[in-house]
Amino acid sequence: MRKGAMAVFVNTFFEERVEQLFDLAGLVEKIFSSAGLEYRIVGGLAAYLYVEEMEPEAGRLTKDIDIAVRREDLEKIAKAAEPFGLQHRHVAGVDMLVQAGKPSARRAVHLVFTSEKVRPEYPEPTPELGPYRRIKGLRLIPLADLIRMKLTSFRANDEAHLKDLDEAGLITPEIEAALSPVLAERLARVRARE
Repeated sequence: MRKGAMAVFVNTFFEERVEQLFDLAGLVEKIFSSAGLEYRIVGGLAAYLYVEEMEPEAGRLTKDIDIAVRREDLEKIAKAAEPFGLQHRHVAGVDMLVQAGKPSARRAVHLVFTSEKVRPEYPEPTPELGPYRRIKGLRLIPLADLIRMKLTSFRANDEAHLKDLDEAGLITPEIEAALSPVLAERLARVRARE
């Protein structure tokens, strides 16, 4: 394959992946809106949308969608998702919505529960569902909460998202000042690695 043809192939593949991700995110919005339920997009997709808004084409794409929901809404969420072709599954300790015909954890909507730690060793729980920021028709967790969640989980991909957010000027002194000592130290480590 010629170099130019390869670039077109890669770009087309990327655009299809973005379209699939946003189709799934749009479906989440339809499900929750139709059922009168609350959610907030968290994780990589939220970081991508915030960064892209500030610096188009600087965002780092993610494979799946993570949303924060209330545990007490789980049964209603599962019931609301079914007419839209998604099923609730609990696999390896993770709650998710997967496509009924072709369930895949990589292309799923992962559910994290407010006021609970995603993992026992995490220093902070998932924030409550308060106000949200709407970007591309989707309900995103507030930026300060997203940054705290990324610093709480602190895996390699979280560090990459934090670097993107910081380079886009989104980690403001006000957000930084409100971090707990543990999270502030983690942010300092991310910045030291640059």
